[in-house]
Amino acid sequence: MKRDFISLKSYTNAELAKLLDDASRLKKAKNRITNDLKGKTIGLIFQKPSNRTRVSFEVGIHQLGGNCIYLGPEEINLGKRETTSDVAHTLSRYLDGIVARTFSHQDVVELAKFSTVPVINGLTDLSHPCQAMADMLTIKEHFGKLKGIKMAYVGDGNNVCHSLMIICAKLGVHLTVAHPKGFAPLDKVCDAASEMAVDTKAKITVTTDPKEAVKGAQVIYADTWVSMGQEEEAKKRLKIFENYQINSKITASADKKYIFMHCLPAHRGQEVTEDIIDGPHSVIFDQAENRLHVQKAVLLRLLGKGKK
Repeated sequence: MKRDFISLKSYTNAELAKLLDDASRLKKAKNRITNDLKGKTIGLIFQKPSNRTRVSFEVGIHQLGGNCIYLGPEEINLGKRETTSDVAHTLSRYLDGIVARTFSHQDVVELAKFSTVPVINGLTDLSHPCQAMADMLTIKEHFGKLKGIKMAYVGDGNNVCHSLMIICAKLGVHLTVAHPKGFAPLDKVCDAASEMAVDTKAKITVTTDPKEAVKGAQVIYADTWVSMGQEEEAKKRLKIFENYQINSKITASADKKYIFMHCLPAHRGQEVTEDIIDGPHSVIFDQAENRLHVQKAVLLRLLGKGKK
């Protein structure tokens, strides 16, 4: 029976922990080229341009011995040039797996519904599970654990924020989200995270006070204030978010050994100052590298010889 990687909610706490262990093992492996996906072809359906997502998936598939085909908006415009269900049915006849990076989360849900091969969420307007997995691997590498770590996310309650809320709740990380009024994470995500946090005793808090969120934090996370597709709102957003910038003044109350995280691309001078993102606390490129390793672990879980 095929399995997808659309939402972190559909994976148990133990399964997510195992994926992180597998990613760590893959990262440490001296011989990165294997035949685990030999003879298999994965399609990359990208409705949005990408740097890290495209390159990390293409490199990861190559390192696992597979092949990939990039399908941009010119080739496949989901729901416009052709129905999403028709795309899913057709590509299932050619491919062994699909990675989809779309605007609408429903597009990925529909792809998975009608596809007979595994579908991986490479990013949607609702969630970014692969990024959240890479973030957890990065935190674990720096602190040696996840459970009990105090994390602050400051900014827009967007797709990255949503996935962080779910995975922190599942893995026992205490997360405080600080957002301007009107830019909170979705209620349904907050409710789901709160329910999941009961088992792990994680504290998931949402506030409008960035100073309170960062106080004592071991991890500080920022994301762009203007995401792809929101360019027309840029001027308005920059004004609304100006008090949510990560700078030396706000980080002064964080744990002395805090790490700074950002999923990239970053806008220096907006959501974070140069001295922070390029300073000694920054681990942004560890995060970027770890996208490769966690995605390889996911590919092996869904498509590899030893898949379960």
